[in-house]
Amino acid sequence: MDALIEVKNATLRFRIYRNRTPALKETVIRVLSPRKVRADEILEFDALKDLNLSIKGGDRLGIIGLNGAGKSTLLKMIVGIYPPQRGTVHVKGKVTPLIELGTGFDHELSGRENIYLNGSLLGRSFKQMRSLEAAIVEFSGLEDKIDMPIKYYSSGMLGRLAFSIGTIMEPEILLIDEVFSTGDAQFVEKAKMRMEQLISKSSIVVVVSHSMEHIVQFCNRVIVLEKGKLVAEGEPFEMVNYYRVNIAKVDPLPLPETLTQPVVSMPAAAAARPVLIS
Repeated sequence: MDALIEVKNATLRFRIYRNRTPALKETVIRVLSPRKVRADEILEFDALKDLNLSIKGGDRLGIIGLNGAGKSTLLKMIVGIYPPQRGTVHVKGKVTPLIELGTGFDHELSGRENIYLNGSLLGRSFKQMRSLEAAIVEFSGLEDKIDMPIKYYSSGMLGRLAFSIGTIMEPEILLIDEVFSTGDAQFVEKAKMRMEQLISKSSIVVVVSHSMEHIVQFCNRVIVLEKGKLVAEGEPFEMVNYYRVNIAKVDPLPLPETLTQPVVSMPAAAAARPVLIS
């Protein structure tokens, strides 16, 4: 397994302009009388700060944290959507991102046409998508709607089509961001089975999820993010309860019967086995 992800001292800073839609009069004045944007009109914050992370072949890494902690941003930085302002991100291996499924769909086109459009955005050739078209349509269960413009699809139908396209090929590095809740109950079960197959065949898997059940089920290692910083790293069940007790401020999960190794009880575990990362 040669796949590798190395993140070294990576910081990603976002800049937000407070007045994003100035009035026409203000725009004309600025054009005619250029001036620097005042400091109080700009809000900057570090979405990720001084992050160090090494992910190697065989790793099934879970990323957990509150909303806004930087989980999805980290995946997008690994993909290359957001390059870090400081530090480096090195990725060895072909990445398949299951992030914001359906991004790039054209709602005036049919489901079948969007298979080819979305496939091209994922870096796949027309020939590849032609060979995969029938399997995508069959898995999505949209045979009778596939030639209909997707502007008439329900959100569940769109999710089924996007998931079917995104998961049709076996990846080397698989990035997953909350993709288990798409479609109806029957499709969700089918999607879980496909995800299990993809995870088992991928060299590296990185999972972002608010479902602690999925984190414990699919991962062999977990990191906890808080306000863009990596604050803890360790075994899945231990990290889930570290997150719940120390960050989410809720009760810990009971010890699963499937775990044979003793786990220090929470919240005493936080004091007994410190996992903070300075």
